[in-house]
Amino acid sequence: MSDTAKALLEGGPKDLPQRIVPVPPPGNDVKIEWLNGYEHFRATPRQAETDEGRLPVYEWWERTELPS
Repeated sequence: MSDTAKALLEGGPKDLPQRIVPVPPPGNDVKIEWLNGYEHFRATPRQAETDEGRLPVYEWWERTELPS
């Protein structure tokens, strides 16, 4: 078992390779680089039961594109 805190990602692209990711420092969003851009997820007050235990839920809220 890892000591790294993790979060569950909800929403965004259905083909994201990971839905359980390391948690950022408090107050920060999760930013995932994906297909020439970034998917942004924000913390919610919710938690969810997962195969890795009870985790905080981060919800997708926007995508930003990388410069071409």
